[in-house]
Amino acid sequence: MEEIVLEAKDAVDWSYRGEGAANLVLSYTGSSPTFLGKVMRIMKWPKNGNENGDTNGNGLTTHEKLIWGENKDLVSCQNKEIVEYLYVKHVMRPLLGHKHVNAGIRLLVSKEFLESATKIVSSQRFPWRANAANADTNRSSVLLMDDMTLFDHGHVDDHNPCLTVEIKPKCGFLPSSSFIAEENVIKKSITRFEMQQVLKLRGNEISEISEYDPLDLFSGSKGRIHRAIKALYATPQNNFQVFLNGSLVFGGFRSGICKTTSTVELAFENILKDFIKTEDEGGIRANSFIELVAETVYASGALDQLLNVQKLDKYSIEGVIHAYYDLIDQPCKACQELENSKLSNPFGSMHAMPQDEKVNILKGFLISSTAVDCSVMVSFRSTETGLSRSSSPHGKLYLESTKQEFEYKVHFIDLDMRPLNKTEVYYESDKKIMKTYLEIVKTKGG
Repeated sequence: MEEIVLEAKDAVDWSYRGEGAANLVLSYTGSSPTFLGKVMRIMKWPKNGNENGDTNGNGLTTHEKLIWGENKDLVSCQNKEIVEYLYVKHVMRPLLGHKHVNAGIRLLVSKEFLESATKIVSSQRFPWRANAANADTNRSSVLLMDDMTLFDHGHVDDHNPCLTVEIKPKCGFLPSSSFIAEENVIKKSITRFEMQQVLKLRGNEISEISEYDPLDLFSGSKGRIHRAIKALYATPQNNFQVFLNGSLVFGGFRSGICKTTSTVELAFENILKDFIKTEDEGGIRANSFIELVAETVYASGALDQLLNVQKLDKYSIEGVIHAYYDLIDQPCKACQELENSKLSNPFGSMHAMPQDEKVNILKGFLISSTAVDCSVMVSFRSTETGLSRSSSPHGKLYLESTKQEFEYKVHFIDLDMRPLNKTEVYYESDKKIMKTYLEIVKTKGG
């Protein structure tokens, strides 16, 4: 598809789907068979300048080349959007399973296309996203991917709708690293998600604390997974949203001030009526929907794979930061802080490790960071209408409560590479979270 180059006139066929910190996502609304059922990811450029540091050309930094050195394609690449594509294809896809990851393809675009497309969607962006970053219109290509909110690429069947749930599961395990400082030992028993909920409530970013516990979702226990989905449904914040035939119908309140009120639930019940077949009224369809999502997460086993990838971070940021300063050959700021607080320094063993071990520690941490922040897309459609799909490659699930059979598929998205220099940002963020959370706990205790 590389011979196609999108021009300014093509921009009208693309509409705003959403965005994260690094990419703007547009979905195709035109009629070309080439792009039906596709979304494009346009890289963004932070308004505060360059966050990539010492880049050679536009690819990896010198130190990043040490980390990803075994992947020659990645290391030799001078183009950032191709680096991102190769990272998903060669690093994340083998780890998470080929059937769960779609790496996409590179699509050439003109500067005029990017300028027109981003202008068209600018009014639909959340102000806080728009204020933080713009689309990078100097790129020569974008990533073209299958729209994971549709079951068949580009085909919307009104008689047999596709329902897709997007979950941001967050970190599914508690760290046990011996490098975690004694004063931060609470990390080993309280999830990062729970701590951040308390902080967000204090900062008025959310209106109430979510009951969701990532440990439940990753537990492998059907009952606990059900509890996790129920909690996400009750307080979606930005961790849970639902699409019907590609259109957002539930969740997605990006401000995070979001709970499922009776009005919201009633509207969602109505949306589910063509999908969940039941004669009962009063929250029954939503209950069946929660059960369907939970049963699918359990049956697919995809989160077991994701958890294994998250666990590649064996040292936690409090250990990793020391390997980072050694790799970039700078005095260790973390050790300097320890000396200032008159504690004995337990990190000599980390600094004494051979370089290749430090490289592996950092690689594990960066891959884990991708896995902690990714999203899981679970798509369903009923198999009771239309043609028999006995040869379908997708999973099947029978929902006892409604006597329906569904096909499902599970994909991971938002698998962006984390820049090495973000390690310092992660470390500072971790310190801030711990300091504030411990202050809140102390205040409550007092």
